Amino acid sequence: MSEIESESFRLGQGFHAEQLPVGFRFHTMGRTITETDLVTFINLTWFTEELFTDVHHDEGRALTGRVVPANLVYCFAEGLVMPSLQFTGLAFLNSRLDVKASVRVSDTIRVEAEVIESRPASNGRRGLVRTRNEIINQDGDTVIVYEPLRLVAAESNFPQLPTNEKE
Repeated sequence: MSEIESESFRLGQGFHAEQLPVGFRFHTMGRTITETDLVTFINLTWFTEELFTDVHHDEGRALTGRVVPANLVYCFAEGLVMPSLQFTGLAFLNSRLDVKASVRVSDTIRVEAEVIESRPASNGRRGLVRTRNEIINQDGDTVIVYEPLRLVAAESNFPQLPTNEKE
């Protein structure tokens, strides 16, 4: 068990904006990526690159074996995070994404997240929340890091931050 797992909450119900202060951390359950997942994703998205479709001619490739597209890993990670936004997530606004390592069929991923930005939106009933999400494999290696910014509902009026304007 990692430090973040022992010091954070497991997801289940969506958080409201005011429940997501900077420094708040959570983690997801794990999800093993199967051959069926890979084949379905490739066919659905038309990711027909030989790296993902030809298992017999991988000599000379930088990556060998049943490599999984990073897009699939990212999509699965978002699915694992979704319980944190159940009934409260309003919009996905943008993200930074960095692929650190490859993922293969039979790897198990989970997400460890930390809130790195949290502020009221222009409407006080919503907040803007950015997390740093690390997708971790079964060996504890970080395979992708992404930082989504989301619009999240507030339970009540989100506290307004002080301004530097003179009255």
